[in-house]
Order: sequence, then C-alpha cells, then structure tokens
Amino acid sequence: MPLALLLSVAGCSRASGEASSDGALTLLNVSYDPTRGLYEDLNAAFAKRWADTHGQRVSIQQSHGGSGKQARSVIEGLRADVVTLALAYDVDMLHEKARLVPADWQARLPHDSAPYTSTIVFVVRQGNPKAIRDWDDLVREDVTVITPNPKTSGGARWNYLAAWGQALRREGGSEARAQAYMEKLFRNVPVLDSGARGATTTFAERGLGDVLLAWENEAFLLTREVEEARFEVVMPSVSILAEPPVAVVDHNVDRKGTRAAAEAYLAYLYSEEGQEIAARHHFRPRSETVAAKHAARFPALKRLTLAEVAGDWRRAQATHFADGGVFDRIYAPRAD
Repeated sequence: MPLALLLSVAGCSRASGEASSDGALTLLNVSYDPTRGLYEDLNAAFAKRWADTHGQRVSIQQSHGGSGKQARSVIEGLRADVVTLALAYDVDMLHEKARLVPADWQARLPHDSAPYTSTIVFVVRQGNPKAIRDWDDLVREDVTVITPNPKTSGGARWNYLAAWGQALRREGGSEARAQAYMEKLFRNVPVLDSGARGATTTFAERGLGDVLLAWENEAFLLTREVEEARFEVVMPSVSILAEPPVAVVDHNVDRKGTRAAAEAYLAYLYSEEGQEIAARHHFRPRSETVAAKHAARFPALKRLTLAEVAGDWRRAQATHFADGGVFDRIYAPRAD
C-alpha cells in the first residue's frame, strides 16, 4: 500500500439511508481518521452476512475526519445511522447538544459500547537514531515530538492523557509534577496538526520530528504494511487504555427506518468475524479467543485506564481541554 494512499483522508459521503426502489438499504457510518481500512473490510463482511440472513442488499458509506469535528457534523445535520468515534465525550455531545442519542447510550452494548481497544505508542525513524525508549526521552532538549492538537483531535487527547497519566502515576508523581512534565513535552512539539492523519503526514512525508505519538493501529500500519524500512514502533513502558466507542444515532435511524440494520451492524463488531477483522487492522479485540489467537500481534503493555488518569471524560474535558484548562496554560506555539 503506498504511503500516499494511507495518508489520504476520505471526504464525507452522501448522507442517504432510506431503502432504494430495489429494496437495498444504505447506512452511513461517521467515524474518525484512522478507521478507514478497518471499516472498509467490516462493511463488506457485514453486507454479506446481512444479505445471507435477511435477503436484502445493504451498503455502508463511510465518513472520516477528526472525531470532534465529525461529532459536530452529526449534531449539525449529517444523517449518520451510526457513529464510531475516538472517545466517548464526542458521543456524549450528540446527546447534550442535540438529543440524537439517549444519555445512557454507553450501556447499550458490551464493554461500554467499545467493541475493540487501542493504545498510544511511539513511531521513530529507522534505527531509532535518537535512542527514544520511554516517556522521559520525549522531554530531552534534543528531541522533537509530533502530536496533533488535543483541542481538535480525539487521538491527540489520548496522546495527551497517556503522557499525563504516566507522569502522574510514576513513583513520586503528583499533578504538579505531571504538569511540569507536560510543559517540557509540548515545548518539544514544533507544530500541532488538527488530526491524527495530519500528524502522520507531518512526520512521515514532511520529515519533521524525531518521534510521532500515534494510535497503535496507525503505527503498525505505517511500519508493518507501508513503510517498514523507514520507521520503527517503540512501545513505552506504560500507556493508556483507549476505548473508541460506537453508537446508533436514534434520531436518524428512526426517521430513516434503518434501526434494525444499524443495530445489527454494531452488534456485528462484537462477533468473532468482526473481532478477527479488528485484530487484522491492529485494533485489540475484546474477544478473549480472538485476542489469544493474535497475541503475537500485540505486545504486552501496561495500560492505565481513563479513570486512573483523569476520572472520566467530563472531568478530563473540564480540567485539561476546555478553554483556560491545563493545556491552554502549558502550551505556547513555538516561534521557530
């Protein structure tokens, strides 16, 4: 797969959903940047299963972008049947801003409606010329770090919270020490892209930075399938348990008559077939059976939970990412 293809970002698909004259059904999945390949394969597999079990043709269209931006598009009228976003806070906004999903949407599916997990790892250049091994290396004066803007990117918020959490939870750690660590880290960030794919482009194509903070699936896709000879993955000693959620958009499926297919589509993510596809795309499966089968694909890594790092997403948003929060206090764009 060429690098340019990996880095291309899908634009919004047309927002249809009602059955066509031949009885075929179209669903729209509004997702975040790094899931494009995953859902291309999942969609094809689900369409076959739906045809086999219901005798109806179904097509699933995809829309990708920064998770927060995608949530705002749905709130403003993009007729998503389902959302598959980077963090639960973005789905919560669908309830709080527009009542498109119920307040308890996360209780509808197993594992708080997160069918697979991921984490945050480092990508370095071939040979790891700066000898970057763990979080302390990211605050060295000779290291530059590439990460997107946590104000706009769901992946960047996971990056930020992974860094904050390891500083907070290490021996002798405290919020004051964690904030001091983050100030040093972001002093080494030359540019903040708006999303994860933009940051990957900055690192891989523009050649900026010594280390990229990235979703694990993006890191493995880049180093195992696209540019194996140019980059390496470094697993830090500790990271974060990232749980990307999924939800049916009730308001839309009830108006379009697509609820049954939309619910079956999300349930399929939890099936053994769905979990296998997730694992092949470097997302960590929830199924213990599938996880055991693919254990060699996912190195053992201590992952702090969101609760251990920041309580929950509402607290994380208010403390770190809201206007005047910790991030605003520690980050100043570099002049060079």
